[in-house]
Amino acid sequence: MNNLLNGKSAAMMLALSLVNVTAAFAQDDNSSAKEEGNRNVMLNAASANGPREIQIGLPSADVNVLENGLPVTYATNPHSVNTIWRGDASLSHQGLLKIAETAITTGNIGYAVNSFTQKGQKGFNGTLNYKSNHFGLQEFSLNMNGDLGKDWYYSFNMYQDFDPGTFKIKSTPYQDRTQIYKALLTKKYNGNRGEFTAMYKYANSHNVYNYATQSAPFIYVGDGSVKEYGDFKLGTTSYLPIDNEMTYRNMRTGELEQTSLYDACLNKASEVTLMNSYRFDNGLNWKSTLKYDHSRGAMVYQSPMSIIDLKSAANQGVYNYMYRDIDGQTKAYNGQYIQTRMSCLNAGKIDEALFTTELSKKFSTSTFRLGVNEWFYHIDYCSNTTMYDQSVPADGSYALRVWDANQRDSYFYDFNKNASEYYKGSENKLALYFTHDWDVTSKLNLYYGARLEWQKLKGENAAVKNANGEFVGRFADYYLGTTAPDKTKIVPADLSYNWINYDFSVAATYKLTDNFGFTGDFTYIVQHPKFEAFAPATLPNVDKISVPLGRAGIYYNNSWLSLTSLFSYISKTNNNTTLNLQHGSEIKAAPMSYDIQTWGWTTDAVAHPFKGFDFHFLFTYQKPTYKKYETSVTFSDGEIGKINATGNIVAEIPQILIELDPSYMITKDIKLWTSFRYFSKTYANINEAYYFNGHWETFGGLNWQATKRLALGCTVVNFLNQTGAKGSIAGAELITKDEAKGIKNQIMTGSYLRPFTVEFTASLKF
Repeated sequence: MNNLLNGKSAAMMLALSLVNVTAAFAQDDNSSAKEEGNRNVMLNAASANGPREIQIGLPSADVNVLENGLPVTYATNPHSVNTIWRGDASLSHQGLLKIAETAITTGNIGYAVNSFTQKGQKGFNGTLNYKSNHFGLQEFSLNMNGDLGKDWYYSFNMYQDFDPGTFKIKSTPYQDRTQIYKALLTKKYNGNRGEFTAMYKYANSHNVYNYATQSAPFIYVGDGSVKEYGDFKLGTTSYLPIDNEMTYRNMRTGELEQTSLYDACLNKASEVTLMNSYRFDNGLNWKSTLKYDHSRGAMVYQSPMSIIDLKSAANQGVYNYMYRDIDGQTKAYNGQYIQTRMSCLNAGKIDEALFTTELSKKFSTSTFRLGVNEWFYHIDYCSNTTMYDQSVPADGSYALRVWDANQRDSYFYDFNKNASEYYKGSENKLALYFTHDWDVTSKLNLYYGARLEWQKLKGENAAVKNANGEFVGRFADYYLGTTAPDKTKIVPADLSYNWINYDFSVAATYKLTDNFGFTGDFTYIVQHPKFEAFAPATLPNVDKISVPLGRAGIYYNNSWLSLTSLFSYISKTNNNTTLNLQHGSEIKAAPMSYDIQTWGWTTDAVAHPFKGFDFHFLFTYQKPTYKKYETSVTFSDGEIGKINATGNIVAEIPQILIELDPSYMITKDIKLWTSFRYFSKTYANINEAYYFNGHWETFGGLNWQATKRLALGCTVVNFLNQTGAKGSIAGAELITKDEAKGIKNQIMTGSYLRPFTVEFTASLKF
């Protein structure tokens, strides 16, 4: 299942990356040469606790977040960034790395959130941050740091999150329960030329929101709009059954086991980081960072699949759904709809050791940097999958788990049949890179760099072939050691790969006048599949993945306006994904590889027309399309499900995006601000059959520096109170445009807009 999600996420990030292409040229002169300005990194319409997906990076589906120069997590499935990192009081700095900088230093294309941990300073210093909302969120973040004398410094950090979400569920009182602790000890030496820091971090997180907020039922009207299904309120009503227990078959042992949804999404991490920096007499600067992390990463998906109308004439007498009441008595289910759900319990034991060292020197007109990455990642991972059916209550009550007594006598079935995954082993990346930022003349600036990387994979997976050399695929009660229906023994398959990856980037800015000039950049990256691409029942396309990104345009700056307008092109080859295609109640996995390309035009402006007032405007037109997007599967009744989406607009991606960010300083201590983001029509399936109309995401707030030490704030999310669906429609991949023409006022399920939320913040310095 994660490969399907990763494929869609990669496509989304590839297209949406064009939204932010101009920030490098619309920033203040004193901002970092590596970072971009005017981007609300943590202002997020999709999550209350993480950075914006739109800015995180492409083409990888991983969220690029760095802390102290190293990735927060090597791979986000199954260990997501939000379970071990938050933009809290423990950070002395947060920013957004430019695309070229991310490519050269990490090997990924896209934007990356850049952060640094707060180290100890002279005296005693403290920061206490508090956040709440009208749904009951309680979030605390505390940093205390100071000096111990003789050039020794300390810093302690604590983060606590108690988030019940925007609706109540029965599996736990919190949809996010996260705690993160950090302790740092720093020694400055040799006249403050050198600095050595040791840091320990412990994180414990239950990311319940990942499965609790994935989907909800609504009525698809047929014209791109949706309306609520009965009394079910999108974003404030739970679509999870009351039951918390899950039964699954262990992919490794074949044993039937039980767990709770809450326990299944437990993430734990113990991490040690060593950092050293030194400034030599000749102006050469050296810094090194080493991190070792031992963790359990986990993600739970509760993916809605087909909806069955029990009252339709075709289904009369076919099904016999039952449920158990509060007393445990078996009763007939008389509702109209039931929905099948595929549960994916993803978890892995992880050990990673990441090391980066850099030498840099600033000359009179340029800065040169030479660096080395040595990143080692070991994981023992599997995704145990199970199916169950649930009611679709129209009265807003909690769903019931139900079972069809004509087919089975228990809730759970088809263990590991659909999207189960397994891989075990290591991935190592050794890379050498350099950058040169050069003011060739007073009018011409060049930034260029390159990276050469050796990627090695070694381990095993469950892509098993039969005697004819064909992949066996998954089947009910699949596990390592069992025998397939064609008598093939299911044993792990060894894998070993060695690849050379490389990328280079060049950017140029030419000042035609003091205010006007030309700017452009080109980045090209060659990658190969990551270890997680080997999780499904078939091997991925292991050909090289190439990603060219080119941009060119003009800029204009004066005392009150910074404006940039750019044309952009980006593409990515060999995206590996697995589609779970549905026919009736049957689900078949369809592995595939495809390409994406996007043309875009973006205009970005930051204006200060009068004292106290700032305005940021961003407009993007883009046309992301699929290339070589074809696959098919044969179902058990002989029906062939085909998809040919070549030339189609990428699902879930708008072609027009607008961002408006006005703010005004009412007094020197009080700031009023708003943010409006418009997303145009998006297709809700790959065949462009279903679509959602455009919508606005809105934010607004008031920030008050009450005293020198106390800051207060109030933020309203979705203050226009827009409701509706977004993303894709569950189980609709095979629906064609012709079939969709006659579909009106039909119940469907999908994701939805974040509901109206009022948030309160306070920050105390002491």
